[in-house]
Amino acid sequence: MSGMGQTIVIDLESFRSAAGPVIDARTPAEFQQGHWPGAINVPLFSNEERHQVGLTYKQQGRLEAIELGLELCGPSLAKLSVALREAAGGHGKPLRLYCWRGGMRSNSMAWLASLSDHPVTVLEGGYKRYRRWVLAQFEAAWPLRVLGGRTGTGKTDLLLQLERDGVGVVDLEGLAHHRGSSFGNLGLPAQPSSEHYENKLAERLDTLNISQAPEIWLEAESIQVGRCRIPKGLFSQMQTAPVLEIQRSEQERVERLVQVYGCHQQQDLREATQRISKRLGPQRTQKALDAIDQQNWAEACQAMLDYYDRCYDKELERSPARDTVNLEGLSTEDSAKCLLSKGCVTPMICS
Repeated sequence: MSGMGQTIVIDLESFRSAAGPVIDARTPAEFQQGHWPGAINVPLFSNEERHQVGLTYKQQGRLEAIELGLELCGPSLAKLSVALREAAGGHGKPLRLYCWRGGMRSNSMAWLASLSDHPVTVLEGGYKRYRRWVLAQFEAAWPLRVLGGRTGTGKTDLLLQLERDGVGVVDLEGLAHHRGSSFGNLGLPAQPSSEHYENKLAERLDTLNISQAPEIWLEAESIQVGRCRIPKGLFSQMQTAPVLEIQRSEQERVERLVQVYGCHQQQDLREATQRISKRLGPQRTQKALDAIDQQNWAEACQAMLDYYDRCYDKELERSPARDTVNLEGLSTEDSAKCLLSKGCVTPMICS
């Protein structure tokens, strides 16, 4: 019989560069609330089991809670061992493990993994330590630049093209699975929690920092992107960052909006319109609803553009530094080339 794998407790930076997939040993509910992006959830306890253990700890004490924990997870050890082996990608391959504080759950799972010869690293301080790192990222100073423009100017597509062209970009809407308006969730996956959104943002910023991006471009947003909230430290920097406002004709904007939203169910479009009916006013709301019923997507968009334009203009007034560039008639690819050729944006420095 071969010897057991080695378990090492390491700090966050060492854990980040260690070998093996990241395993989150917390409950499914904890994992859903937020986790290390890319981690695999192999919970030692179910949601209810963890509740029972916690209650026992409070009412009876530590030893009794440990004994209950052993009783609850004992029958599942074989399945957990298989789950760890599958997550590792095979017998004896390395794993990285964390729980809430880097305590009993991760160390118990590390012991179990070691029985199958997996070298294991455990995150010192656990997910709690990781969250401290995440929140610290938003207090650091970043070289932010904001891409502005009225609804329908194609800001998101342009940012993604710039990213493909080597520019440092954080896609706030993509990470949130939301386009930032009442219609923003249509056709997209469920949104992450604000906590997990923060985790994803921090990881993206860290990647750009490593790449030595002289500029980091984001789209002009309000602090809420659907139900996800941009961290205050980052949002404050966005509000004082230079803004590049792109301009297109109203016809182009309507055409782009029809492309994005015209493919969705009429009922979904009606419900999204009704959510902003108080702000649209009764006449614009009815005009938009009638156009949706008639599948006249262009007229529906035009009925709502004035409202969204006023919202955007009000937000933009707060910007201390703003340049404009007219991209009328240019495709997304040509728009990106135009911005690069004019020196409006700067690609990342190759290492």
